[in-house]
Amino acid sequence: MTRKFSAAQLRATVGTVLAKAGSSPEESRTVADNLVLANLSGHDSHGVGMLPRYVEAVLEGGLKPNASIEIKFDGGCLLALDGQRGYGQVVGEQAMALAMTRAQEAGSCVMALAHAHHLGRIGHFAEMAVERGLVSIHFVNVQSRPVVAPWGGGDGRYGTNPFCVGIPLPGQPPFLLDFATSRVAQGKMRVAHNEGRQVEAGYLIDEKGQPTTNPGVVVVPQPGGMFGALLAFGEHKGYGMAVACELLGGALTGSGTWHRPADNQRAVINGMFTILVDPRKLGTQEAFAREAQAFVDWVKQSPPGADSSEGVLLAGEPERKARRQREVEGIALDDQTWAEIVAAGAKVGATVS
Repeated sequence: MTRKFSAAQLRATVGTVLAKAGSSPEESRTVADNLVLANLSGHDSHGVGMLPRYVEAVLEGGLKPNASIEIKFDGGCLLALDGQRGYGQVVGEQAMALAMTRAQEAGSCVMALAHAHHLGRIGHFAEMAVERGLVSIHFVNVQSRPVVAPWGGGDGRYGTNPFCVGIPLPGQPPFLLDFATSRVAQGKMRVAHNEGRQVEAGYLIDEKGQPTTNPGVVVVPQPGGMFGALLAFGEHKGYGMAVACELLGGALTGSGTWHRPADNQRAVINGMFTILVDPRKLGTQEAFAREAQAFVDWVKQSPPGADSSEGVLLAGEPERKARRQREVEGIALDDQTWAEIVAAGAKVGATVS
């Protein structure tokens, strides 16, 4: 069963629990707003269902409320920052604010952010950039229980390692591409498991390395305490991109890579390698506006395919449509997810009803 909540209801609930877990009022609002925005955007995997894990990570000590970025190196348009295990929604915004200012001053900025707790939906940071007319590219790695099998492998060896790019399009909504390099996000499997449904074939392997449609294999321990794994999208291509995210987001930033047996810690540590460019500084703005519009028009003239009811969409359009719809209709949460949120509140003394 599911029930619907307004965005305002969920922001208030999440903010209350975060405050009881030790966050300042400003931090509680920032994280709550970010999680609810993910739900509004249609990405329930990165929404309020993450709250129980955040509370557990705080209680274990792996997530540090009220932490801020530390500048490790400042080369003007080259920045190395440390998130100090603070809420990724907070330290990520702090890092982006600094990097965007540098990009607008110099024309570009390369920013390495290490040791941020779960950054959430990476598309949020791309949205910040395109609002200021900047192109942004993000490579992110995930240090948590390894849940994705390498191409040709039979168990989890790394995380869902997202990639994101945001491109402002003059005179129209931006292009915003944001995806996990696994076939599907881990959080979507949590949602499916909580809802008690199977998933499509081709997403998962079980703890024995065999194909399965049971999302529980990557959510709860299987017989013998083992877990299954997600598969990479696009076979060797998605696997290759995942490795690039690990090497850039993890190794190059100094955040670290995963190369040890899995543990039971609840913290999710992200490293993010970001490239920001101000297209106005390149001297190609007129051509950019003209060619971008011409290409978008050309692509959208393609007739709907056999399996398409909406025709051609650009990355970012589904999220904007979902926001309009969910702001009016509300956000649906399954009973299990809501029960987990209520229980998380109880752990820190917050009454959720």
